Amino acid sequence: MNRDEEANYRSFVDAQAHSLRRLAYLTCGDWQLAEDAVFTALAKLYTRWRRVDRPDSYARSMVVRAAIDEVRRPWWRREQPAGHAIPERAAPDSAHEVDERLRIHAALDRLPLRRRAVLVLRYFEGLTVQETAEALDCPEATVKSHTVRGLRTLREVLGADADLPAGESDEVERYATRHA
Repeated sequence: MNRDEEANYRSFVDAQAHSLRRLAYLTCGDWQLAEDAVFTALAKLYTRWRRVDRPDSYARSMVVRAAIDEVRRPWWRREQPAGHAIPERAAPDSAHEVDERLRIHAALDRLPLRRRAVLVLRYFEGLTVQETAEALDCPEATVKSHTVRGLRTLREVLGADADLPAGESDEVERYATRHA
């Protein structure tokens, strides 16, 4: 890799590392596993940097897949962190927002990994159905199915007052009524 490509890669990592880490955390639910997933994905991206047309999309896809793989890896094959006592960086936050985040996170934990990944990509990252299907390497119908079922489960867990998206389009709503 020449110096310009190296500089481009470094600036990409500087700009995207934080959002990729959040994406990995929302996908797997563990900060250490999220870090591992991001580092694994960025290491693979480095070797393919010259051949990648859309590095942001490619990195997102790799991070989600790596996060899912980290969760599926047997616990005895994972590295054991040395310090659980190291606190995260403190940020100002009201108690209500923290409670709501914990409630939503607990609800997401009840979803299967792929369904959770679909909802995170669709609603946190703002990807389209097609982009989500590409990121997860699955058909668009699977993304629609996971979206509908995942939102239904979240509404059941969080209650009727949950502020969740109603539906993506008429197509998703038709799919939901046909396959409910």
